[in-house]
Amino acid sequence: MSPVAARSWVVPLAWTAVLLDGFDLVVLGTVLPALLRDHVWGLTPGTASVISTFGLIGMMIGAMAIGTITDVIGRRKALIIAVAAFSVCTALCAIAPSAFFFGLFRFLAGLGLGGCLPTAIALVTEYARKEKGGSATTTVMTGYHVGAVLTALLGIWLIQPLGWRAMFVAGALPAFVLVPLMIKYLPESESFERVRETQEKSATQVVGGLFRGGLLRATIAFWVTSFMGLLLVYGLNTWLPEIMRQAGYPLGAALGLLLTLNLGGVVGLLIAGRVADKVGVRPSVIAWFLGAGVFLALLSVKLPAAGLYVAVFLTGGFVFSAQVLVYAYIGKTYPDAMRATGIGWAAGVGRIGAICGPILGGALLSAGIAYPWGFYAFAAVGVLGAAAVTGVRAGRTQEAVSPVP
Repeated sequence: MSPVAARSWVVPLAWTAVLLDGFDLVVLGTVLPALLRDHVWGLTPGTASVISTFGLIGMMIGAMAIGTITDVIGRRKALIIAVAAFSVCTALCAIAPSAFFFGLFRFLAGLGLGGCLPTAIALVTEYARKEKGGSATTTVMTGYHVGAVLTALLGIWLIQPLGWRAMFVAGALPAFVLVPLMIKYLPESESFERVRETQEKSATQVVGGLFRGGLLRATIAFWVTSFMGLLLVYGLNTWLPEIMRQAGYPLGAALGLLLTLNLGGVVGLLIAGRVADKVGVRPSVIAWFLGAGVFLALLSVKLPAAGLYVAVFLTGGFVFSAQVLVYAYIGKTYPDAMRATGIGWAAGVGRIGAICGPILGGALLSAGIAYPWGFYAFAAVGVLGAAAVTGVRAGRTQEAVSPVP
């Protein structure tokens, strides 16, 4: 296969891998109302939050480890391993006999899935034209929210007739097509091949590069911003249906709002990428986090049905795009030789925020104050994200950064 033909496979295969991340983002929030309603394994909001945390800890470790390994063993191999491992463990969730094993399988699935996103973004960023870095990242990340939308739809169609276990079977099936296609068509990173020919890198050297060459301040700022962004993303996707149900909306309407939230995310990504290419990724990240805060606060207001769906749609457009623009900013800041590591560690540290989001939502639900106070708390997080990203010095790009020694 010619190099041009090989490159043509990068975006569709990376997009599909990221789609699986979108499935995992929403699947627990989709099945939780049914698990709680039917008292499966005696679950409560508190124990459900613990299970959610298991999966997110796995994703945190996976993002850091596989993101780093990607820059050592190659992006093609790392992405194939990550997708295969996630799919096997997701299938095991469907046959979990207890809450303990369900949480264990979610943790193991998270280890694999955590490596998908940094590896996919690193590949796509490398193959994108320099002036299209923002839109390349946001385009491939539409797969994240298409996966979330499809999962919300599957929840509406599958859970009632077939039960919650069918959701995890559906999440494992794409691997039967995706993994063979990756093995056959996914090319290795050209920059990785060049670096491998000239020098051998250890994981310690790659990670250490995040703090050298004037990158310490940017690295810390990216970690804090990613923490805030993923707290919003996972907090809302895990608990929005249940919060809206407690506000008086039926389960079907609550799942419809989750679907609307992620549809807004897809549209927001397409707009955000083009705005970032025009005005720069740094001001775009700041603006999108502030917009997320405004619309999250608006959700606390009791709106008529049409207004509520519009507000949820716009909220999704800002919340999810803000976090993806962080990844685009990272891709423009770190050099090729350590891009996957930079994204992986930011995503991994950000998973701590992803853990805190569901815990925060569960605590507010248990206290009976998730509506409306949960939205005020999430709005404050959006404002903090905007403040944190200003810690990256304006004008900092990969061209000004020394490569990994």
